[in-house]
Amino acid sequence: QVQLVESGGRLVQAGDSLRLSCTATGGSFIIYAMGWFRQAPGKKREFVAAVSRSGGTTLYADSVKGRFTVSRVNGKDTVYLEMSSLKPEDTAVYFCAGRRGIFGSMIEGEYGSWGQGTQVAVSA
Repeated sequence: QVQLVESGGRLVQAGDSLRLSCTATGGSFIIYAMGWFRQAPGKKREFVAAVSRSGGTTLYADSVKGRFTVSRVNGKDTVYLEMSSLKPEDTAVYFCAGRRGIFGSMIEGEYGSWGQGTQVAVSA
């Protein structure tokens, strides 16, 4: 299984933008569709966005559609989550995940590789 490490999380103000990165090591990044999930305090982990192996197909949760953009650079074994117009309700630990398949999925259980997460806090 590929190992995943997220970075880029920090404290920002409402309305700000932030880019998260997730770099893979120890496996063939290209065979994985990638997803981003998040978990707010006291809540279940929820789907945020996903991107296919090629990067050509993306999927978003309704709550982030139009504000977040997921992308990947296979030559760098990295997937990104560009977040804009951040809101306090976006505060959460953000996880990237890898799924062996062509397309990403909204279903947490379909991902076999997970990072440790990076904290994003959005102040009002």
